[in-house]
Amino acid sequence: MALVCQASSLLDSISSQDALLVAGPDGHIHYKKNETRKYAPASTLKLLTALAAIHHLGKSYRFRTEFYLDEKNNLKIKGYGDPLLVSEVWQEIAKALNARFKGCQDLIHDNSHFVRDIRIPGVGHSTDPYDAPVGAICANFNTVFFKKDKAGNIISAEPQTPMTPLALKNIRSLGLKGGRYTLTHDSTVAACYAGELLVRFLREMGTDFEGEIRTGVVDPEDRLLYTYLSVYTLEEGLQKMLEFSNNFMANQILLALGAHVHGAPATLSKGITVVSSYAKGVLGLNDIRIVEGSGISKKNRLSPLDMLSVLNAFEPYRGLLTRKGNVIYKSGTLKDLRRRAGYIETGDGRPCHFVIFLNGPHADIDALTVHLAKSLDN
Repeated sequence: MALVCQASSLLDSISSQDALLVAGPDGHIHYKKNETRKYAPASTLKLLTALAAIHHLGKSYRFRTEFYLDEKNNLKIKGYGDPLLVSEVWQEIAKALNARFKGCQDLIHDNSHFVRDIRIPGVGHSTDPYDAPVGAICANFNTVFFKKDKAGNIISAEPQTPMTPLALKNIRSLGLKGGRYTLTHDSTVAACYAGELLVRFLREMGTDFEGEIRTGVVDPEDRLLYTYLSVYTLEEGLQKMLEFSNNFMANQILLALGAHVHGAPATLSKGITVVSSYAKGVLGLNDIRIVEGSGISKKNRLSPLDMLSVLNAFEPYRGLLTRKGNVIYKSGTLKDLRRRAGYIETGDGRPCHFVIFLNGPHADIDALTVHLAKSLDN
């Protein structure tokens, strides 16, 4: 009787447009409401993208970035979509290159592993960080963080990131105030910014650079000078992606997956095919719609029952998720949407799986999660 009363209380607390699904460790369904209705999953979709990446690449996979010298002593960068090429990494790359050569003419970025200017559904053209463009060569998630000093000069807000001419020009042209922004939606311009950072670090180390930064391709006769393997394994990268709900990282991984399975260049359709095929072939999800990898688009569609299958497969990796007490979860938020999916650990340590899909800007998903956890404890 107590369990029936708790179920009634939980189900009555959400509207007819919302959904709730809770399954015990043995798969028994404790609570369900609208469990078969299709919803936009928001950022809970990142769980599926992460699973597909682990399946095809393996937890220990590391992204690579290659550096070549051509016969004219131009330094060429061949990118493969590493989403974690932050300033500290570019500085370490500069150190490795500085130990291998004394200088170069031009710096040429080869972005051909991704098709140019991929448009991710749900990503707009604003200067907000979540609208950052994807690309084969990136820096700092294709964003810039800056502030103004007492004299009103634009300076970097990160000690590890120098201000570059391109960043400064775009900040001024856009009339931005201090903060973190996306300065371009052109992947080629974003690669130029990464090149400027590398050149700055190389010059600080005494490496000669007299040329320009431009686009090109690696030729068969070019000499491989250095291969940077990410200091982060895929598993470590996924933890960061999930912790910060980083849309840029999720779609970089989606695109890299497409190229890994179906060959370069990476395209959105190849990435979607890989994740959708994994969902169908491995998880048995035959009726879902995936249009990108982060959940930023409301055109993605799956049901709470579909998400339950994702949670079943993701359970061995639940340590990658946010934990509050005995609740481990991934949240998702879009305009008027509140989503949460994860695990509630009970007394015996075996997790129950839960999916909450709420609609409306004032939906209190935190309170419902607490209520749900208490009911399962009881």
